[in-house]
Amino acid sequence: MATEEIRVRGTVQGVGFRPTVYRLAKACGLRGDVCNDGEGVLIRVAGSETELAEFFTRLQSECPPLAKITELVRTPSPSELNFDDFVISGSVSGVSKTQISPDAATCPQCQQEISDPFSRFYRYPFTNCTHCGPRLSIIRAIPYDRCNTSMSAFVMCPNCESEYHDVENRRFHAQPVACHVCGPQAWLERADGKPVTASMFSMLDDVDAVCTLLQKGEIVAIKGIGGIHLACDATQEAAVQKLRQRKQRYDKPFALMARDIAIIEEYCFVNDKERELLTSPAAPIVLLQRKGLGTGDWGLGTEENINTLNSPTQHRLNAALPLTSLSTQHSSLITQHSSLSTQHSIAPSVAPGQNTLGFMLPYTPLHHLILRRMNRPIVLTSGNLSDEPQCIDNDEAKKKLSHIADYFLLHNREIVNRVDDSVVRVVDNKLQTIRRARGYAPAPIKLPPGFENVPPILAMGSELKNTFCLLREGEAILSQHLGDLENAAALNAYQDTLNLYLNLFEHQPQAIAVDLHPEYLSTKLGKELATANNLPIYSIQHHHAHIAACMAENGIPLDTNPVLGIACDGLGYGTDGKLWGGEFLLADYRQFQRLATFKPVAMIGGEQAIYQPWRNTYAHLLAANLWDDCQQKYSDLEILKFLNQKPIKLLNQLVEKGINAPLASSVGRLFDAVAAAIGICTAECSYEGQAAIALEAIADIHTLNNPKETGIYPFNVSFSDSIYCIESSPMWQCLLNDIKQQTPQSIIAAKFHQSLANVIVEMVNRLHQEQTFNQVVLTGGVFQNTILLNILKNQLKNLQINILTHSLIPTNDGGLSLGQALITAALKKF
Repeated sequence: MATEEIRVRGTVQGVGFRPTVYRLAKACGLRGDVCNDGEGVLIRVAGSETELAEFFTRLQSECPPLAKITELVRTPSPSELNFDDFVISGSVSGVSKTQISPDAATCPQCQQEISDPFSRFYRYPFTNCTHCGPRLSIIRAIPYDRCNTSMSAFVMCPNCESEYHDVENRRFHAQPVACHVCGPQAWLERADGKPVTASMFSMLDDVDAVCTLLQKGEIVAIKGIGGIHLACDATQEAAVQKLRQRKQRYDKPFALMARDIAIIEEYCFVNDKERELLTSPAAPIVLLQRKGLGTGDWGLGTEENINTLNSPTQHRLNAALPLTSLSTQHSSLITQHSSLSTQHSIAPSVAPGQNTLGFMLPYTPLHHLILRRMNRPIVLTSGNLSDEPQCIDNDEAKKKLSHIADYFLLHNREIVNRVDDSVVRVVDNKLQTIRRARGYAPAPIKLPPGFENVPPILAMGSELKNTFCLLREGEAILSQHLGDLENAAALNAYQDTLNLYLNLFEHQPQAIAVDLHPEYLSTKLGKELATANNLPIYSIQHHHAHIAACMAENGIPLDTNPVLGIACDGLGYGTDGKLWGGEFLLADYRQFQRLATFKPVAMIGGEQAIYQPWRNTYAHLLAANLWDDCQQKYSDLEILKFLNQKPIKLLNQLVEKGINAPLASSVGRLFDAVAAAIGICTAECSYEGQAAIALEAIADIHTLNNPKETGIYPFNVSFSDSIYCIESSPMWQCLLNDIKQQTPQSIIAAKFHQSLANVIVEMVNRLHQEQTFNQVVLTGGVFQNTILLNILKNQLKNLQINILTHSLIPTNDGGLSLGQALITAALKKF
């Protein structure tokens, strides 16, 4: 008789792992026990060598659906086991080294039960089991037991307790198990405070009444699993416009939820990979190609913030710049869309001017029940005031959202941890994560070879699309998407989540990593924490962190030859105190050398240049020494008429004296400048990157596929002070000529994408002849642009260079904290 201890690490708590161990041990005739502890799961077993071998093999092959084993260690038991049978023992506290499972979408079995009139879970909106339901959103501490979650407020009834202790039941040790009798309850309230009477609806219950309200054009705030959403019927233009006006969200497209795949397929094409993502336990928002829209003049949208070319704001802007009419293009789009053979068309205001829609399927019983009678999609967008975190508390929601929502569907299960919806898409049949949150976080990321014994490190992330990262023992815990840290409310939410993670994982960092930018709120907070705890602080250059994150995701070892990292984004603080945003860095995890960049151009007005693209157009024309020439040759162009209405002398003084006009080598601002020049978002944007996203959306596919027909725009490459510099001066002259010749915007947009890709490839080829590298990293927010990314990948393959891109980790600043942590670990020389 042999006795062993088996240590299991990974995502093994709250996913039905102990019941699986129990079932397998009984089947193999073993004695012993299994328990949760701070490191994961500990199994103590006794049996013959044959029985133990079979058990060990089946343990790996019959792992529960939501479990993920990262390590299995078998050791002889130090003492004889005094067990007559195999049992599940109580959890043991200790230093937390286990993983927390992400929230999981409702499993098929639970879906069936809430639809079965003979089930005790019929129409119960909080039905769950070990295969699905809340995890991260309700947990307060490790181990993952009911007493450490917000379900501790609900005492199980005899039926639930019986199933909880029944090893043959799939709710065996399912911590959030509950039913109508003993669990959380949902109810409907009016935003105006008046009572909701039964006579108002002849419905089954309050949850079912929400469907009727949506069908009537009302806006309903719905408390879900990780936050409160605002919902309306996506096919009613008046309802969608009402939501936009009340929420003051005029430009960003809305996410959609549909009852099933069949409804989604009425509006969008869905391939096998996209179907797999939609129906996965993560159930993210998936960006899908719209049906019924011509693709000849429209590229894919980028980011979770797909631009609406003809939002109310955009109509005002285009009135000032009537080049090739966007209104005409948009009218054509709507006409094509209305020809769909669907019963209800998507309201134009959901995502006007786009050929993609962001769809998700119901991921909680609550959503399934709401949509049971809904044969068309609904808008489901975050419930928050502009620039503030999503509401998670009932009282907070009623206070902040009562002027937006007509009704509230609330419940009494506390949301401990705010978790937004994840956003993904499929590019070349490969997952590309845009926002990593519900369903994916906080699943750990295995670190590359060389980082196995990394000390505990905390990385604070960036200012926009923030995440933070905990590094420990060969893995990284990347937080869910926390949004932009631009005000006190957002910073407070960030601090609350950070404190929760530090407590959950009992993380005591030995160093703190921050972005090099001294004014980022995350940087300031990191420095405060370092000072208060007497910890070393590491300031990490923004683009180096981008590159390191991509290297790590692709498994590049710690001790490796440098890669050529191409990091293109809005901006990041450089080691020279200037703003970078179009960089070619020869880099490994410890250091980098700046080999090439785009010519720095003034951001006139500082941050104003992000939201007023015309400032970038003027700055580029000024930097190219073309302004005086433009007055002579192009004075009849609408962009020149527009710019001449601005205080040119004052702008020139700001640039000459360097007053609130920092130089930036930003590719993101170059996109803005080109967009504004051809009449897209010229006067203003409501969020960073809106103009660039719009520029991609209108790029003509035929021109992209046949660049020789229309030609490309030239760029200059110069060399000084030991660095190459890409200059856009000649591009601007050719682009202005195209505008003067009334070349369609869609063709100019396509030519710009192709030309930019060409000069980047030219620079890679030049550097490859001078430097030693065989791998190129493409990273930064600009590479959410599918057109640019695909052109570059195809052209770089011809150079026989291995290309590394992002998949599970966002290429935008959402992945920055991972890179910060890894660089810090490498510099600490652990």
